[in-house]
Amino acid sequence: MIELTRFNGTTFFLNITHIESVEATPDTVITLTNGKKFLVKDKAETIAARISEFYQQGTPKTVVPRPIDDSI
Repeated sequence: MIELTRFNGTTFFLNITHIESVEATPDTVITLTNGKKFLVKDKAETIAARISEFYQQGTPKTVVPRPIDDSI
């Protein structure tokens, strides 16, 4: 998860595995895979760097959803 700041100054954490796109329009708009959008103060470049950092720090088990194997 990464911490982001709304335009009213409140912060929240967002699960990055649900992010579909990050756009600078010029405000930053984050679109999730379910279509929900967030408008945030954070720069798109900063968010991209945080996402990269998150994936570099984690292991595949912690960052990549794995399908359940029913054959076990």
